[in-house]
Amino acid sequence: MDNSGFSTEVETKLGAARTRLILDKPFLGALVLRLPIVEADPSWCKTTDTDMKKLYVNPEYIEQLTVEETQFVLAHEALHCALSHFARRQHRVKLRWDMACDFAINPILIEDGLKPPPHILYIREYNGMTAEEIYPTLKDNENDADSELGQNNSEGENEQGEQTDQGDAKDTQSQKLNNEEQNEGERGKGQTGEGKESEQGSGESTQKEPPPTPNNDEIQNLSAQWQQRLAGAAQQALQAGKLSQSMARLVDHLLQPQLPWRMLLARYMSATAREDYSYTRPSSRRGEPAIYPRLRSHMVNIVVALDISGSIATKEIREFLSEVDQIKAQVRARIALHACDTEVTDEGPWEFEPWDELKLPIKFKGGGGTRFTPVFDWVEKQEMCPDLLVYFTDAEGEFPEQMPMYPVIWLVKGKAPVPWGQRIQLN
Repeated sequence: MDNSGFSTEVETKLGAARTRLILDKPFLGALVLRLPIVEADPSWCKTTDTDMKKLYVNPEYIEQLTVEETQFVLAHEALHCALSHFARRQHRVKLRWDMACDFAINPILIEDGLKPPPHILYIREYNGMTAEEIYPTLKDNENDADSELGQNNSEGENEQGEQTDQGDAKDTQSQKLNNEEQNEGERGKGQTGEGKESEQGSGESTQKEPPPTPNNDEIQNLSAQWQQRLAGAAQQALQAGKLSQSMARLVDHLLQPQLPWRMLLARYMSATAREDYSYTRPSSRRGEPAIYPRLRSHMVNIVVALDISGSIATKEIREFLSEVDQIKAQVRARIALHACDTEVTDEGPWEFEPWDELKLPIKFKGGGGTRFTPVFDWVEKQEMCPDLLVYFTDAEGEFPEQMPMYPVIWLVKGKAPVPWGQRIQLN
């Protein structure tokens, strides 16, 4: 945290807010940790802001908030980045787009149990709507929008039962956004070098001027980075059992259309395919109470399971097998492949070293019901802890009651949900 310019009170409050998010809301906490917090000059930053690289805060604003409300505003800015709102704006008017993004984010955080500060942009009718869906409903004329927001708010309360004066909230937000519009020209100076001194802070901790606006290439790169961070944060929260249903639905919706599943797999594999010490808990069957460090090699051990139940067509199984070959080509991976309906097939598992050519039988014996448990039972019997288990399925079957200690990705053909693990839509 670039907080040398913060007062002790503000620094303590920001630190406490981030720590509570990490402990209580690890998904949001992991996202917030990706943004170094920097003190911003109140002349351009009325509340909080982000350039997708840092989180700028007005210390005078933070002083007015409780720790719980500070959690909300930190998570709010991090979600703007994770949802790639900056890359999704396209041709839209910035003021209206920023308002639409706020209307989309705030209900998500309220539903997740965070306490909002006063005067946030929130209308109950926008719950569950994306910024793209909200944007057309906002008036072109700012005064008309003020009137409409105030009218909508007069009859509503927020999720926690507190009255929210959203007409005033919109005024406050509009002042911030209008100020950003006025400074767009100044942000552009940073790209030509004229704003370099202020961007670096002139040796001071306070950001005196707005940071320069990134160009299109930078925006696309940042968007890809944040989508991978979103996926990683969700996986960690799932492993900890602290990803709420609302956040899980949000992540599924975002990752399905925007981030190719191969990129997600590459992200998980690259995170494990490095030489490092691992403190992974040993199998309970060995009866070893202690956890000893072991050196993990560059080899990635992957278990791949194919659903060959009656609900999966032969064409779809061929598609699954094609994807397995793609996985093997991406990283130096050792693959143990299973085919399973109600039980794993007797012919398997098929094991392939990184240098082996992937050869599979033309037709599997199967076509019965669907149980996913046998594959996980096999892993337990082998006293192994794979770096990743990938299951190709329609997700319509019997799941194990408990989530394993290793990461699991479900590549799903269809619309069925999964009880745990990372669900990725296979289109």
